[in-house]
Amino acid sequence: MKWRLRVTASFILAILPVGMVISQDKSPALQELPKNARTGLPGLQPNNQLLLPNGWSLTPQGTQVQLGDFPVHIETDPSGKFAVVLHCGYGDHEVRVISLETSQQVSSARIDQSFYGMAFVDDGKQLAISGGEDEKVYVFPFADGFLGKPSVLTVGTKEDKFVVSGVAAAGKEILVCGLLANEMKIIDGASGEMRKRVEFADDAYPYTAIVDGKNEFAYVSLWGKSQVAKVNVATGEIVAAMPTLSHPTEMVLLDEGKHLYVACSNQNGVVLIDTFTGEQKEVLSTALYAKASNGSTPMSLCVSPDTNVLMVANADNNNLAIFDIRERGKSSSLGFIPVGWYPTSVRMADEGNSILVANGKGLTSRTNVHGANPNLQPPKTVREYIGGLMQGALSIIDTPNPAEMAKMTRLAFENTPLNEKETPNATEVSKDNPIPTAVGLSSPIKHCVYIIKENRTYDQVFGDMPKGNGDPSLCIFPERVTPNHHALADQYVLLDNFYVESEVSADGHEWTMAAYATDFVEKTWPLTYRGGRGKLKYPAEGKFKIAEPSSGYFWDKCKEKNVSYFSFGEFVDNGPTINDPSTTNVEALQGHYDPKFRSYDLDYPDVLRAKRFLEKWNEFESAGNLPQFIVMRLPNDHTYGTRAGKPTPTAMVADNDVALGMIVEGLSNSKSWSKTAVFVVEDDAQNGADHVDAHRTVALVVSPYSRLGSVDSTLYSTSSMLRTMGLILGLDPMTQFDAAATPMYRSFSSKPDLTPYVSMPANVDLKEVNLASAWGSKLSEQMDLSKEDAADDLLFGDIVWRSVKGADHPMPPPVRAGYVFREVED
Repeated sequence: MKWRLRVTASFILAILPVGMVISQDKSPALQELPKNARTGLPGLQPNNQLLLPNGWSLTPQGTQVQLGDFPVHIETDPSGKFAVVLHCGYGDHEVRVISLETSQQVSSARIDQSFYGMAFVDDGKQLAISGGEDEKVYVFPFADGFLGKPSVLTVGTKEDKFVVSGVAAAGKEILVCGLLANEMKIIDGASGEMRKRVEFADDAYPYTAIVDGKNEFAYVSLWGKSQVAKVNVATGEIVAAMPTLSHPTEMVLLDEGKHLYVACSNQNGVVLIDTFTGEQKEVLSTALYAKASNGSTPMSLCVSPDTNVLMVANADNNNLAIFDIRERGKSSSLGFIPVGWYPTSVRMADEGNSILVANGKGLTSRTNVHGANPNLQPPKTVREYIGGLMQGALSIIDTPNPAEMAKMTRLAFENTPLNEKETPNATEVSKDNPIPTAVGLSSPIKHCVYIIKENRTYDQVFGDMPKGNGDPSLCIFPERVTPNHHALADQYVLLDNFYVESEVSADGHEWTMAAYATDFVEKTWPLTYRGGRGKLKYPAEGKFKIAEPSSGYFWDKCKEKNVSYFSFGEFVDNGPTINDPSTTNVEALQGHYDPKFRSYDLDYPDVLRAKRFLEKWNEFESAGNLPQFIVMRLPNDHTYGTRAGKPTPTAMVADNDVALGMIVEGLSNSKSWSKTAVFVVEDDAQNGADHVDAHRTVALVVSPYSRLGSVDSTLYSTSSMLRTMGLILGLDPMTQFDAAATPMYRSFSSKPDLTPYVSMPANVDLKEVNLASAWGSKLSEQMDLSKEDAADDLLFGDIVWRSVKGADHPMPPPVRAGYVFREVED
């Protein structure tokens, strides 16, 4: 074995422990790095960094190999010649076999549906793969990189809610984790006959299993319980439940079964467990800074063949964290290796000389309009929709020597806008700016109103504004349709470089309220959005406890600091009729929401939501208990498409516009206006085209303290908006992402202007309905629009586009942004 990452005393001193690289290193490159003040457009930068829409950057190391939609799991075959990659995204579910000698694809196979699980069985002669909601395990013959016709082992009926996740081999048996059944079945590897059933507690969500060398014990990571279960394979008995951090996922078993390393994706850590005693021996922080907030998402791990080095894939940090683990329980950080976007799996190959990384979201963000350069068009297999835009990539990295490791670690720190103390960058911010430069400082703004809308890109609404970076040809809801949006952007601040971190509403509402989406949300939404089996449900907005980030939501931070808060429709479920009260599953919102406010319901006009909100606002003011933080849902810009008899997309967006105008006019005439700021954002931007990036969206900041008439082209994201409100209200950041986000200082002025806003009337018919002859009418009728994003949004977006542009004008397809697949030079 040629393991080039040699662990020496001098090497450890050169790299330094986690959280100390920046503070100890005096190199000019690090000292001059502008933290937390990134501007410009996403894409390839002059310094060869790839700037993402969230303000973080990529410098992926090694050779990059194009993969398919959302690769989630890598395994190497026993010969070490091939990497097998499982894809479980919005697009095709498939397994691809890559030759590690040529970096070329050798073979592939489609799967109707899968969910993470994959393992070699029968000494590598066969490959077992999860069948997800189809309650199957596919067992492929495997030889010389080629996959044969699989045998199909059925572990449940179509009606069962087992949902196959991780699989593992135990001799001639296969252990199969049932995500929703809270069970593990031990089945015969040839016939599929069940030998034993292991039952876990409710909401355990068994993720995957690993078996010791004697096939005596299996260890099962309980995703929803912060535990690993130790199971006697022969009897199926649970002999121990060993505590971990939040969201245990992958595991590595060492030292003849004595030590177990567990990646815990919802808490920045890897736990080392003594399997004989069940005790934790050590917790390794995988974040760039040891005390960083939640958000690294360590979901995969592996060890070097000599078991001296541990490698952890930090999905949301876009890097690998490397540790010296020679002395169990006394590990030390060796640094970081930058990889692609959202690494989901890490393995080693070539006897430890190569590192393999599956980058779930690939190497770049992308626009979603057709470009002039035909060479930049995506593969034909890519769905022309944000859910399928981000094709994955396999990084093949030579294991670095100490000098290379030091260089890579520095790059990893340069890629993040986060700083060690998680303080906002306040460079060149005037002392009298109303946005505080640190938590705890006062602000003249005392009340934040946060309005969340649905699914529009910047160009769709503001593409016609000459003073912003827009493309008029992509603007389908121009000033004629959205006069209030345009007037507010023109009179207050136009934000033409604002992005969402999310792809769809499922992760969108999580990012909007938490500055984060857990691995549970990220891994389940593609299955539900692509047309699942109805077993895995919409994973967000308080529907599942396992979806909640360990760092909590914005209202949790309010509660911690005794900041009053209230929700109008966000994370709230409607009653069966408009006369029935709404409810919420979120404990922190009990008593802090309006049961009379209608949440997502396209049959309920936004103007009625606006009226109810203003009524309640006036009640709060009269009672002297106006909440400091208010979040409100204003969803009808989602539209019904062209469903016959329903309002046209233009009418629904116009209704949304009138409602927004009503709200701002009402607030600007209230006695609390002098102390109020209104923040408006879309939960995601999935439903339209944008010439800059598919994540660029509509956002507004409206306040007496707004920098009136300005254009603020600073790169902001939803996390920037959350960070700004947090500073106003004196709240600590929730995650690394709002901690690192650039506060919206440039959107505010020190001198207030209390002139009330005068709302603009609708210029289009708000009662216009779709005719049965409208393009896409029958398709719209077949779509489930009872909840957000239940329909095929690629097709739905095309319907909305044609409703405005005409039946003969299809929505523009996407192009790739400017990353070229190449080997990174030394």
